Amino acid sequence: MTSRPEGPFPEALRAAIAASGLSLDRIHHRLRRRGTPVAPATLSSWQSGRYRPERKQSLAALAALEDVLRLPPAALSGLLGPPRPRGRWLPPPPGHPGLAETWSGRRDISAALDAIDTRWDDSLTRLSCHNRLEVGPDRRPASLASRRLLRAEADGADRWIALYRLDSPGPPPRVRLAPPGRLGRVVEIPEDGLVAAELLFDHPLARGETVIVDYTLEHREPRPYSQRLETAIHVPMREHLLEVRFAAEALPSACYSFRTTALDARPRAHPLRLDAAGSVHAVALAAGPCRFGIRWEWPATP
Repeated sequence: MTSRPEGPFPEALRAAIAASGLSLDRIHHRLRRRGTPVAPATLSSWQSGRYRPERKQSLAALAALEDVLRLPPAALSGLLGPPRPRGRWLPPPPGHPGLAETWSGRRDISAALDAIDTRWDDSLTRLSCHNRLEVGPDRRPASLASRRLLRAEADGADRWIALYRLDSPGPPPRVRLAPPGRLGRVVEIPEDGLVAAELLFDHPLARGETVIVDYTLEHREPRPYSQRLETAIHVPMREHLLEVRFAAEALPSACYSFRTTALDARPRAHPLRLDAAGSVHAVALAAGPCRFGIRWEWPATP
């Protein structure tokens, strides 16, 4: 019997399949012999987080899959959580962490949020996000570019709220928004290194309409010192990609991705390899409330 896998369902399934040494085709044939066939393409979509087993026959197949992979009963099904809502969009359930709860951490940011319009936050589905941090030759972050694909689940959504906080007090970065978006109200709290900004769409969205929000955070002098890029995901997101690009003169000695199973849980770290351009990346698929990031270590100075 293989040990119980850890992590969100897609990651646990990928790890269990890799540990089994079985191909998706061989797993398909073994499940078919058990009377619970699952196509290799479906298994692949479960691994990627694009889809997950929810229907009765899929859950029965999942129980057989646990046996094929020599896992304890419910080792995978126990990671699924409640079924995803179908049909009309519904507001988040009671107890859902809001922006203030997610971001307060060291200090309460309610005053900053009270100064901007956050009413549309829960009605914008996060389809994908790509954050790219540029680290300069001085080992200090220079800028953070963010590109997001959002979908409106109610008529009227007209803005996205960007929040960023430095690891220590200091002048927060400037927000540069790409057209056709416009900057709305911007609140800066230097004593907490915090900036909160309204990124206005060029028109209010209709339900089901999507929008791309493209902006850059430019660090001011003196630029902050940091050895991590971290984001708090407080509502489910299909895909979140983090990338860090290091200047050729400042390559780290080691890089790790980390992700928690909840906003306040302890992270698990995985080593990352620098590519030929001096970049690393990590992706979180079907991520629920969690903290997700990349951290790095510098070589010792002679």
